[in-house]
Amino acid sequence: MGITSALVLLAITWFMVLLIILPLRNTSQGEAGRIVPGTHASAPDDFRAGRKAWITTLIAVPIWLVLVAVILSGWITLDDIDIFDRYAPDRYDHSDR
Repeated sequence: MGITSALVLLAITWFMVLLIILPLRNTSQGEAGRIVPGTHASAPDDFRAGRKAWITTLIAVPIWLVLVAVILSGWITLDDIDIFDRYAPDRYDHSDR
């Protein structure tokens, strides 16, 4: 795994965790009773983007480390995932031509 692949995997993992973290513990303006004029009642009352980013990072980095360890160790390979045998090496071997 190259450095670029590791960074892309980290970005994907981080954003997937962010999408899980964003809706948690949100209080809408309608629930809080403080609707700001010009906004919808379901808009967040006290949205803390920085705090959610830190929580996302604290959760995403260990998940990423486990994914990197599994990939680098070779514990799970493409052959283990290929249930339809589409990536068989002999199928695309055109070295005899």
